[in-house]
Amino acid sequence: MAGKIGVYFDLANIGGLDAATLAKGVEEKWGKLTPVVKSVPVLAESVQQISDDIIEHALDGVLLCGASPRVDADLYRFKNADGKAIQVGHVNLREQCVLCYRNPDNTPADPGNPPNLLTLMARDYVNMGIVRLQKTEYGEPAIVEGVKRILVIGGGWTGMHAAREASTSGYEVVLVEKTGRLGGAVNNIPVASPLCSPWTDKEPVKLPERIKELCADSKITVLLNTTVADLAGEPGRFMARITGQDGTREYEVGAVVLAAGWTPLSEKFLAPMGLGKSPAIVHAGQFAKMLIDGTVQARRIAFVLDTTLAEQAFASEADAPEKAVAAAEAAGEDAQSDGENMDKPFVKEDLESIRHLKYSNVVNSVGMLRQANIICDRTNDATQAFIIYKNMAIPGILERFYKKMQNRLGIMMTKADVTDISDHGDRVVVTCKNTLLGMDFDLDVDLVVLPCGIVPVTAKDLTVNFAYRQGPDFPDLELFDGFADSNYICFPYETRRTGVYAAGCVRQPMTLDGCEEDACGAVLKAIQCIEAGDHGVAVAPRSGDMSYPQFNFVRCTQCKRCTVECPFGALDDDEKGTPKPNPSRCRRCGTCFGACPERVISFADYSIDQISSMIREVEVPKDFKKGGPRILILACENDAYPALDMAALRHRTWSPYCRIIPVRCLGSVNAIWISDAMSKGFDGVLLLGCKYGDDYQCHFIKGSEICNLRRDNIAETLNRLGVQPERVEQLEIAIDEYDAIPDLIDGFVARITAMGPNPFKGM
Repeated sequence: MAGKIGVYFDLANIGGLDAATLAKGVEEKWGKLTPVVKSVPVLAESVQQISDDIIEHALDGVLLCGASPRVDADLYRFKNADGKAIQVGHVNLREQCVLCYRNPDNTPADPGNPPNLLTLMARDYVNMGIVRLQKTEYGEPAIVEGVKRILVIGGGWTGMHAAREASTSGYEVVLVEKTGRLGGAVNNIPVASPLCSPWTDKEPVKLPERIKELCADSKITVLLNTTVADLAGEPGRFMARITGQDGTREYEVGAVVLAAGWTPLSEKFLAPMGLGKSPAIVHAGQFAKMLIDGTVQARRIAFVLDTTLAEQAFASEADAPEKAVAAAEAAGEDAQSDGENMDKPFVKEDLESIRHLKYSNVVNSVGMLRQANIICDRTNDATQAFIIYKNMAIPGILERFYKKMQNRLGIMMTKADVTDISDHGDRVVVTCKNTLLGMDFDLDVDLVVLPCGIVPVTAKDLTVNFAYRQGPDFPDLELFDGFADSNYICFPYETRRTGVYAAGCVRQPMTLDGCEEDACGAVLKAIQCIEAGDHGVAVAPRSGDMSYPQFNFVRCTQCKRCTVECPFGALDDDEKGTPKPNPSRCRRCGTCFGACPERVISFADYSIDQISSMIREVEVPKDFKKGGPRILILACENDAYPALDMAALRHRTWSPYCRIIPVRCLGSVNAIWISDAMSKGFDGVLLLGCKYGDDYQCHFIKGSEICNLRRDNIAETLNRLGVQPERVEQLEIAIDEYDAIPDLIDGFVARITAMGPNPFKGM
């Protein structure tokens, strides 16, 4: 806890503020707590001066008042005379004070004559920064000596590549494959799409050579016909029990790469397109086996990439129960008379599964180009290959391959709506409409190849049996149609179980070159996780954070809210039902202490008392009409806070009546903060967080969603206080929606202004 704080104003970044006035206010209010208060011309050029002040005045905290903490934070790492790191705090006076300020009448501020409201805003932020630093400590890192061994689940293309990458990086590998051979789906793909420069030609995968090389690697232990019985422990020191024909063996591992692969979508989903009704209609996976066996006799082949027929068939099947009810009600009949049809258990499942055809479009697009190329090569262009597509999706540099295939003799491509595929005995007819050729036509072929839906193995089989209080599997996988969940934008390899990193088609459908890249990424994350444990710090998104939740178990009531709501399974229960922390599983989001009704959980540098103290430091005017309202904004540090910064840098402004406090996640927001704000006299509280739902953006998986669910409790608390629940609102914002933030804030301020003052104001 900082007992002597040096406060520095960065004149280069706070133009429009009177630094002397702010410094004088700090000296008068905080006295001995702030023995050094200075204005420096350029903060980045004053690092040595600050270091000298730390030694001379025995400072144990430094508060930098200038640009956002997101700017050049790495420049400001200071140590005391004993060589120990000291606390560094930031007050964002540039983006979230000077640049975003406008007068209440919507006119801009005069840079040479700072208005009183701007000075009040800056003073509030500085005071909040001081009290935050005063209540911040350096936590002792929870070091877990990492085992330099990585468990790779899945021996397909991705898993093999991951194993080799980990071994090359100096780590031991245990590779678990549930079947009797390595290679997975690549056993049916002897020739691959381009894997390297110049990205224009298919190439052999050389699977036998790759398997031989992998098995000869002394750092890699290959276990065939085995599965993971369970995985216990925490990142750095997991204990994996592996079950196989020879019994169960235990391996200590530091991290896991989940490369369990995929299985084809059930053939019933392609039945509306003729699959299973004719031997002349196959899907891409079956055609690949025919190429290997050399049994392709057809000389006119249609590769159909339009799955509208299948999608419409299952969509109409799903609509049937609702239509039946509507028809019964219109006829005055019992709406439940068709109950058996309404309760078909397969309808919802089918609607979710059919989406895998769309998800797999990229892989099918590239794969059908490759297959058409192969068959044309084998027959010296005696075969005619017709590629009929609705949407041709070619990723990245593989566009070169696509362009070459456009000019390939024997291949004809056209965009079209495929409205029917029918077997006429001696031929199959593909009916094409709305084509690029400017006419509708019936295409007579010998064979039709349909796309193959890629279904991740986790959708069908339990891949990792976690020995966690939260259960054996990844939670809520149905939201992702079976794919291993992650934040696809920011943290593509992360899963909800820290230390387990997904790669390849278990994460999303991808081509072989994409699987190789994914394997590298997942291995790097696994290595980072092990190294982070060695240093006692967190992994993404708060990489390097040494703090972790600390519990006052004397007051714990064993309500289990923290263990249930933790998004990452960081908490187990002991034999008495008391939370049992696993520090290296923790991502430091604070969702646990947001959930705790007794407020017994805290971090060394982030606590209930710290934020409450900051709220109390804001000067709230007693006269609503003269001083205006005061709005507290609790902004998620991952999306909302950066979006606020970007809005200000783009000269977007908002109401000067707002005070912003960054929080690690809206999941960490405790109801006591709302009560404290209302008791202080704030007129409204705005919670700005990530988007949630099926297409979630929350870095901590479900923090925004949890916060929204807690609003009922907050509303109940406010009603008891005699305060309208409408004074608290939660809004969703993505990091790229910075232009929308000012309007969202001003809209909320306008609603609060119309409601009038908080009943507690002036008390």
